[in-house]
Amino acid sequence: MRRFARVALLCLGCAVCSLLYGLSQLALSLEQEPGGGGRERQARDPATPGARQQAGSAGRGEAGTGRYGYMKTHPSEKMHLAVVACGERLEETVTMLRSAIIFSIKPLHFHVFAEDQLHESFKDILEEFPYEGKVNYTLYPITFPSESAAEWKKLFKPCASQRLFLPLILKNVDSLLYVDTDILFLRPVDDIWSFLGKFNSTQIAAMAPEHEEPRIGWYNRFARHPYYGVTGINSGVMLMNMTRIRRKYFKNDMTPVRLQWGEILMPLLKKYKLNITWGDQDLLNIMFFHNPESLYVFPCQWNYRPDHCIYGSNCKAAEEEGIFILHGNRGVYHDDKQPTFRAVYEAIKNYSFGDDLVHSLLQPLERELQKTTHTYCGRVYKVFIKQLTKSIRDLYARRSKGR
Repeated sequence: MRRFARVALLCLGCAVCSLLYGLSQLALSLEQEPGGGGRERQARDPATPGARQQAGSAGRGEAGTGRYGYMKTHPSEKMHLAVVACGERLEETVTMLRSAIIFSIKPLHFHVFAEDQLHESFKDILEEFPYEGKVNYTLYPITFPSESAAEWKKLFKPCASQRLFLPLILKNVDSLLYVDTDILFLRPVDDIWSFLGKFNSTQIAAMAPEHEEPRIGWYNRFARHPYYGVTGINSGVMLMNMTRIRRKYFKNDMTPVRLQWGEILMPLLKKYKLNITWGDQDLLNIMFFHNPESLYVFPCQWNYRPDHCIYGSNCKAAEEEGIFILHGNRGVYHDDKQPTFRAVYEAIKNYSFGDDLVHSLLQPLERELQKTTHTYCGRVYKVFIKQLTKSIRDLYARRSKGR
């Protein structure tokens, strides 16, 4: 009996030791785990030394927390939206940010990459945005790796290739929605953000096709480099799981060895710089041509461009459900070539936060759109307000429930 008691006591002691060891290893792994909402170790920054940031929230300034800021977030708590603005893009960028604020539900953090001369103007405008606590922002300089900055700056348009380096700069942001300055949200950012939950285990990013109709496609007719799918992809709206991007090793046509994101960009540019037309978008097409399993493709109404209507309506999803995200590329917000696109832009730009959305936004916009029926896009003007009408109705319904 005494021997049995000693054996039982010995077993109990071993069990306690095993439990303590297991708990210590679990704590250690949680401290070291990158990405997500936990701590992330600082890796070597590929960007130029001396970069700076300015951080703040609408209506309240904050001090910066270091070189690029220390973000400690979880995708379910805050949505991260990035934009790159250079030259005469201040007004366009601010209008895009306004459209994101109007309908979104969860808090937003804007990551605004801009030329130095634009920083004070952005700060003055963003500080005046309402909804304190719902909207925060960080301003960043335009920054490229020092050894190749000149090449990246002159690629396609000034600053355009900055988006390629976001996973390397925003190391502590798990997921990010990048959009061009000429984007307008006609439904909550929350809805496109939810695609992150639809990614399978291999997908790292989501974009829409460059064209729906191959007969008018650019890549399948003119590209001198590999591209994704049948008609290529458009990078004006790009949803990224950046933790997965940073971890992935990419197949490529330059070496049998798979390369990580920071390793593949410069070799791609060197190989294809004489064959690409659309800069960083072409490089993304090449990358996902070799890694098609890594891309989630969302429908055309999430990146609706003039090409979807100037040759006749060819985005069936928008005809059925309306436009979710409007992309006014080719400068159509600022000329008279596509008055339907310009009307939506002007309506959102001129809307005052807090005004009635039906009387101050929707109804004036519909009257302007009715004047555009002489154009191909104007003939389907109802797709421009179909989702917008629903978004306004849903917003007021949420407000009623919250009372």
